[in-house]
Amino acid sequence: MATENPRLGDPSAAALDGAGVSGAAAVCACAAMAFFYVAILYSPTLILRLPPPTSVESFFLRRFGCAAISSAASVAASAALLGVWRSGDLSLILGVFGIRRHQLSVQWEAVVIPLFLTSLVYAGTLVSKLWLLMNSQIEDCTEDFCCQPTSFMQIGIWAQHFVDRMSAYIHDVLAWRTYVVAPLTEELVFRACMIPLLLCGGFKTYHIIFLSPVFFSLAHLNHFLELYCQRGYSFLKALLIVGVQLGYTVIFGWYAAFLFIRTGNLLSPIVAHIFCNVMGLPVLSSSRTLDQVCGFGEF
Repeated sequence: MATENPRLGDPSAAALDGAGVSGAAAVCACAAMAFFYVAILYSPTLILRLPPPTSVESFFLRRFGCAAISSAASVAASAALLGVWRSGDLSLILGVFGIRRHQLSVQWEAVVIPLFLTSLVYAGTLVSKLWLLMNSQIEDCTEDFCCQPTSFMQIGIWAQHFVDRMSAYIHDVLAWRTYVVAPLTEELVFRACMIPLLLCGGFKTYHIIFLSPVFFSLAHLNHFLELYCQRGYSFLKALLIVGVQLGYTVIFGWYAAFLFIRTGNLLSPIVAHIFCNVMGLPVLSSSRTLDQVCGFGEF
């Protein structure tokens, strides 16, 4: 491998020894994966000539299948280019893509530390939401002096509310898209498949961190066509929405690429991705406008 590898101490790096991937081939492969990830979403109606989906659920279930196919194809293509099949060790092959069978303590660190680091960005959001929650509970309890926001009864109400919300998410196809399918498939393709290719292509680590998210960001350009052509948005409005989206996908891509390279574990960027989708954009408003928070949406 003709570049510095921050994971040289990792046994899975041995599976990449002798991987003859040029820089141009790595870039072309990454661009092809990004294009295929988006193009296959439209293949059922444009290529296979299937009838349009009749409901939101069928629409997203069809897209879930397309995303799974594109992810599997990207893994196979990346593995073929890297030549990892030569090792013959499944654990080493999976380790190249950040899929590891470490001890529980190691997996725990790969989840908790990135999650804590990501939560620092949302410190203001978390505090403001907690403050609003406490204020609302105090207002609800003003008529009953025995009801306190820290009582066991109130904790039980919060727990029941959490369980009800989780139950609703399980049956919500949009929640599956935002919190499960999108983070898993996007991190697998745009981090686990692309970064090893770029590393073996001779690119330096900091170049990969700052340049690889370009593929991730450009994969969202299809949203402009959806907004402008299908939803009837004006050209400037669609351009502004997609421009902002491209901006924060690039910023998140830098962070996710850093996490993957630093930890060598796919769980780290996946957890950060899910957490950002749950939290939305960090609060940038004053305490008087805390309820006006934009959603982050999916990447």
